[in-house]
Amino acid sequence: MTPTLTTKLPAVGTTIFTVMSTLAAEKSAVNLGQGFPDFNCDPKLVDDVTQAMAQGLNQYPPMTGVPVLRDAVAAKIKAVYGRSYNAATEITITAGATQAIITAILAVVHAGDEVIVLEPCYDSYVPNIELAGGVVVRVPLTPGSFRPDFAKIAAAITPKTRAILINSPHNPSGTVWSEQDMLQLQALLAPTNVLLISDEVYEHMVYDGQQHQSAARFEGLAERAFIVSSFGKTYHVTGWKIGYVAAPASLTAEFRKVHQFNVFTVNTPVQYGLASYMVDAKPYLELPAFYQRKRDLFRQGLEKTRFKILPSQGTYFQCVDISQVSPLGEADFCKWLTSEIGVAAIPLSAFYGNGFDQRVVRFCFAKQDETLNTALQRLARL
Repeated sequence: MTPTLTTKLPAVGTTIFTVMSTLAAEKSAVNLGQGFPDFNCDPKLVDDVTQAMAQGLNQYPPMTGVPVLRDAVAAKIKAVYGRSYNAATEITITAGATQAIITAILAVVHAGDEVIVLEPCYDSYVPNIELAGGVVVRVPLTPGSFRPDFAKIAAAITPKTRAILINSPHNPSGTVWSEQDMLQLQALLAPTNVLLISDEVYEHMVYDGQQHQSAARFEGLAERAFIVSSFGKTYHVTGWKIGYVAAPASLTAEFRKVHQFNVFTVNTPVQYGLASYMVDAKPYLELPAFYQRKRDLFRQGLEKTRFKILPSQGTYFQCVDISQVSPLGEADFCKWLTSEIGVAAIPLSAFYGNGFDQRVVRFCFAKQDETLNTALQRLARL
């Protein structure tokens, strides 16, 4: 007989992403729910990885990542954000950003430590903290605008607070933190020992002439921060599961202790291929314009519906208020939309621990124009 287990994650079941994707496939709906592109990456990137394989670069790389890729990451951060990281001691290549986040949490959070998350938040944060034995402290972003409420954040900090997780550009809302937001956070954390985990996977998707305010730009934040990014998001290869973490040497040393044993190391030819591809900064420098065009195409189509279109300052997500379209709650509306209209979306309530329903749903516009136009034709019925 199989022994009975006591689950470590009793609140985790089938995610809304799985539910909606399954329903989308069943109903032949256009899936604008899950956040990944339906188009290919630059063929040159595939060629660079293929060439690395052909050259025999197929065995274990260094645990921390191949030096040439760590050098490329350090050079990019210096060029874009003006902060110098030592590639040998402060940059680590990871198996995607999700692994980077749980590794950072496991490295620094002890049983009973409190970790602040700002809701709505990416669905891995809370289970990661719980697996580390930490206590999740949920602070809501301001409903409607999704701006940080620093009075509430300040009130949540206690002597037990070990870290705070922030995410800008923000999934799911598309909000981007301003320089003033980052300065306020810096001032708030200055007298504390609270660590910062800054999820910046959408760093190159910021629109309308804004700049991404990386924690790397701010001395008082950078010195306490694990900064997480994703090659998968930047280069349209989410399935490759490769990212990186930049952090001061003392934090990186603890991070690598965990990384060594929960991943050990990351795909060798992909690392060399990315290093070769990163010689040209053009792909990530042109990414804002690439996605802003798609955002604008999608928003223009949504104007023909009764949705209230919320701002999308960054990421590849567009949120809409459904109040004038349907009396249904978010989750039921998304199921109805998928089944009856043929377009899948994600309810924002899925990103809150208490299922807070503010009549807002999220679409992903990281799709071919043909896909977006098909979805918009169907949504025009609303």
